[in-house]
Amino acid sequence: MAQVYLRRLSRWQAEQQRESVADVYVSAYHGAAGTEYRDRQGFLTRFEKHGQRPDFDMVVADSGGLVGCLYGYRADRTGDWWAGFRGDLPTEFEELTASGRAFVLAELMVLPAHRRHGVATDLQTRLLARHDTDLIVAAVPRSDPAVPEAPGSALLRSWGWLDLGTSGPGDAPGASERQVWVRRPVR
Repeated sequence: MAQVYLRRLSRWQAEQQRESVADVYVSAYHGAAGTEYRDRQGFLTRFEKHGQRPDFDMVVADSGGLVGCLYGYRADRTGDWWAGFRGDLPTEFEELTASGRAFVLAELMVLPAHRRHGVATDLQTRLLARHDTDLIVAAVPRSDPAVPEAPGSALLRSWGWLDLGTSGPGDAPGASERQVWVRRPVR
């Protein structure tokens, strides 16, 4: 496999790369046949919204073209990110969010041919090394509530993340229930 290079993109560069990132999204998450356009448009809408968030940050993996991407942003101090969470949310997490000390990993994608080669782990390491936060959160969509573990959960578990519980649908139309994961930064 060809060498994979990681690079950070500024907000402006991320916007300039939006179509390439959307191509990676569609290729990484093949939906049902015929849904590619809807999936792509939904991603682009979320990406535009996320790109305007405080401390938006993005790292891409390149190997003669984009092969992966990870981005996130600082959680709003209002605590809106936790809306719909089911269960007991630790007071400490609410306090960290309210004080601007929580960072949300919003999207991770790696093309199938580049999976299981450490690309996702390298993306996470590079992105999180830049942030001085005390809590990192992520929500993985659960397409089928009958399935005990959402896709992507095994990866977060292998990275040492804690499965906090479930939350209602995200901000995407037709979104499903989400599995919420948290982690303390490694310093």
